[in-house]
Amino acid sequence: MTPRPIDRRGLALLSAGHACSDMTQGALPALLPFLIAERGFSYSQAGALVLAASIGSSVVQPLFGLFADRLSSSWLVPAGVATSGAGIALVGVVGSFPLTLLVLVAGGLGVAAFHPEAARLVNYVSGDRRGAGMSYFAVGGNAGFALGPALVVPVVLAFGLPGTLLLALPTTVVALLLTRLRPSLGARLPAPGRRAGPAPEWRPFTRLVGAAVLRTGAFFGLQAFMPLYLVVHLGASKGQAAAALTVMLVAGAAGTLIGGRLADRIGRRNLLIGSMALLLPIVLALPMASLPFAFALLVGVGLTLDAPFSTTVVFGQELLRGREGLASGITYGLAVGLGGLIASALGVLADTTSLTTTLYVIALLPVPALLLALTLPGAAREPVPV
Repeated sequence: MTPRPIDRRGLALLSAGHACSDMTQGALPALLPFLIAERGFSYSQAGALVLAASIGSSVVQPLFGLFADRLSSSWLVPAGVATSGAGIALVGVVGSFPLTLLVLVAGGLGVAAFHPEAARLVNYVSGDRRGAGMSYFAVGGNAGFALGPALVVPVVLAFGLPGTLLLALPTTVVALLLTRLRPSLGARLPAPGRRAGPAPEWRPFTRLVGAAVLRTGAFFGLQAFMPLYLVVHLGASKGQAAAALTVMLVAGAAGTLIGGRLADRIGRRNLLIGSMALLLPIVLALPMASLPFAFALLVGVGLTLDAPFSTTVVFGQELLRGREGLASGITYGLAVGLGGLIASALGVLADTTSLTTTLYVIALLPVPALLLALTLPGAAREPVPV
């Protein structure tokens, strides 16, 4: 088979779209203090806003994936970016809580519409290096999520809440560029409804999703409770705790890139098994570490925890050949939403026991993920013909 190179321009634009889409999600938490102070929203209303945006952006992704598999829907990519940008931009100009909730739900649906079809396109523009291609796409999302607070706080401080309208500028520009590139991107997709290659492997796919949910639960759990543990038990300042979280997230971005390249060489299953096996002792060591050693361990956590993230999406697409949109919607969206529910349960555990107990429970989450990974098929799949 003739080697298929990466379409670098297409991959770069899809990654930029991912950055813009996830930027709107990252901006919301930073907006909450302003909404509470200036509009008098309660804490429960603030939590409802986050929940509505999260449900809109993650839980319904499989439905958009089904739609993308059945119909020619590359238009969802620019439309999703534009809608997500419009949603967060309007938060600063609508006045009431119901309208704020409505625009955030609409923006979340834009995020949900973008991800499955964009990940499906990444599968085709990445040529024979699908793991590497998906890792670049995933890091685009990581960068966008981190940029959200960095962009929204200065504009709101400078222009007040209506300054959120400026967030529509980058999303609109990228949406227009994606619209211009859409014909060439759409031409890479198989005919709508065509089922190419072997039959879908639903049982292995279900086990893969289970492993992805557990991995995501561990990620959100550490993101939420590790900074608190450092402050309460190791005497870290709030600044040091924030720096520790940044260290973990930056290492995670590096792990995503390394994992994508490594998976193309050693296989998706082997990468998932190795990552979960390494993660267990690293997280177990966290409650016993001093503050400087905890920082070092968090580098290892980020590298091992995020290494299989993007390749899990590719693995799912390979198991559901011909249903890449659905596979992407579940592994990118639904699995993340379910992982967030695990983090919520960990919060209840922390309230009723202790942060130390919660960290030990988080450390055990890779065990069932590892067991599930061991049951997955290990044979390499051939690239999807286009």
